[in-house]
Amino acid sequence: MYKIADLYDLDHTLAADYLKQFTYPWEALKGIKEFILTLGPTLDKEEYEEISSNVWVHKTAKVFPTAYLGEPCIIGPNTEVRHGAFIRSSALVGADGVVGNSVELKNVILFDHVQTPHYNYVGDSILGYYSHMGAGSITSNVKSDKKLVIVRSGEEKMETGIKKFGAMLGDHVEVGCNAVLNPGTMIGRNSRVYPTSCVRGVVPEASIWKNDGTVIPIKEEN
Repeated sequence: MYKIADLYDLDHTLAADYLKQFTYPWEALKGIKEFILTLGPTLDKEEYEEISSNVWVHKTAKVFPTAYLGEPCIIGPNTEVRHGAFIRSSALVGADGVVGNSVELKNVILFDHVQTPHYNYVGDSILGYYSHMGAGSITSNVKSDKKLVIVRSGEEKMETGIKKFGAMLGDHVEVGCNAVLNPGTMIGRNSRVYPTSCVRGVVPEASIWKNDGTVIPIKEEN
């Protein structure tokens, strides 16, 4: 469940070949900027326009006038980048997605159909196909003690060797409003997080994280 293959269908991102180099998704975080800088110039110029230095936007995407697109970034087909969105840098945003008002992205890969529609901060994270972050939900990407992030699942611990690591959301993950995903959070495919939750560690696939930290299989929900 820690592995890229456990979390993501790579048919739904331009980063497929890049991600295939790695076993664990956090291994990909350090190279996102360089990957985008390499990928951008190879994009079909009939489909993508370089609207400013190292900023490539698909011609069917809609970027609202007050959105900020920092370099490097790629915005995919039919995606909306709405008023007040702040793409700070190093963001690959897939097709049919939403980057909403007051949303900040930094060093991320968003697969196709990802929605971050209202007041979200997503940093040093990878969001899988059809994942959705409710209004006000954020990734916390640096520990308060500034130590290297460790991924924890019960008694099991995995050293990541990196200081900045937000969250890895598998395909079809739903995060409730005003939830905080603490550094090193990993959420398996088809799982849900209750609103206002404070999440840390590993949430298995097809599970529900409740507000008190209880995790149950979706099939057991009343």
